[in-house]
Amino acid sequence: MNTIMKKTLLATLVISLFLGIIACQKVKNQVMNNADRVAVAYDEKEAMLKGLFAKRQVNWNNFELFFRAFKQEESLEVWGKSRDSETFVLMKTYSFCTNSGTLGPKRKEGDRQIPEGFYTINRFNPKSSFYLSLGLNYPNASDLILSDKTAPGSDIFIHGACVSVGCISITDDKIKEVYLLANEAKKHGQNGIPVHIFPFKMTDSNIKNGGAAYRDFWKNLKVGFDFFEQKKRLFEVKVDEGGRYIL
Repeated sequence: MNTIMKKTLLATLVISLFLGIIACQKVKNQVMNNADRVAVAYDEKEAMLKGLFAKRQVNWNNFELFFRAFKQEESLEVWGKSRDSETFVLMKTYSFCTNSGTLGPKRKEGDRQIPEGFYTINRFNPKSSFYLSLGLNYPNASDLILSDKTAPGSDIFIHGACVSVGCISITDDKIKEVYLLANEAKKHGQNGIPVHIFPFKMTDSNIKNGGAAYRDFWKNLKVGFDFFEQKKRLFEVKVDEGGRYIL
């Protein structure tokens, strides 16, 4: 093998090794990015949130959460309370990054509607395509009765990014806080964190102006809205055979 061929072979081996290292590093970085999202949230947000809890006089080491969303106002409220307290206090309000669908409940796969009703968080996804996400138990017992029987839809989340086809999207930065809080509440033993989603603030005028199509349904939701507004306490949610919520 002459000198030129040796130099060419050596250069090829060096380049291959270099490209291999880069490829491995990209894979490693991708794995780390997926695995560390929750850790990043704690690094960036925990101290601030602890300060917020101290200001609101809610015990960081033993608390419960409640989420309430309004589609027309494009807002997600986070309420908290110490576990030995009777009533919730408003911790923080997050704006939607984008919206999807129109006023009215979700009734079919692909309708792009954000659901309306009383839900709970039933799963955590730290490696979501939308950064971090919290899954809702849609379709719930009411939805299964009132929605399309074969394709009511599924996979509704509160998540990061700024895109929605029926989910509540609040940006990557905001979901770090919301996900961290939900994770802490779960650590303290709260399973099924309640999430109430309304078309708008449930005033009589908003219901009247919202149109007749869902007026009876909205009046049913208003009972739950009014209960929490007056008492700042949650209630047991039940559903009758017609799909109406019974409080």
